Amino acid sequence: MTTDATPAVLFVCVHNAGRSQMAAGFLREIAGDRIEVRSAGSLPADQINPVAVAAMAELGIDIAAEQPKVLTTEAVQDSDVVITMGCGDACPFFPGKRYEDWTLDDPAGQGIEAVRPIRDEIRRRIKELVGELLPA
Repeated sequence: MTTDATPAVLFVCVHNAGRSQMAAGFLREIAGDRIEVRSAGSLPADQINPVAVAAMAELGIDIAAEQPKVLTTEAVQDSDVVITMGCGDACPFFPGKRYEDWTLDDPAGQGIEAVRPIRDEIRRRIKELVGELLPA
C-alpha cells in the first residue's frame, strides 16, 4: 500500500530530556521533512539535558532550543511509529501502531564520555529506521 502521507515518528522517554531529544535531533537531520518528528516524556523534565545538547553539538546538531514535552494520547494516535526508551507502562498503547522499545542507558546525570556511546547507538538506530521508513 503506497501513501503520499509523511510517516510520523514519536520518541518517548520518561523525561524527554536526553535520549528522545537526541533521537528526534538525528531524525530531523537525516530525514529532513520526509518524516514528521515528535518527542515527549511521561514525566517531562524542566529542561533538556545539557550533556545531551553538548554531545549532539559535537556532531553539528543543535537541540538546545528544544523543550521537554508531556506525552499525550493524541501524540501517540497521530504517529505511525512509536519508539519508547525506558518508559515502561507509562506509554499508552494503541492497536495498529508500530511500537519499538529501544533499550538505551539514560544519559541523565552522566558525563559526556558516558553519553557519546548512547548518542552513537541512537544515530545507528535512526539510520536503520530511516532506511525502513524511506526505502530508496
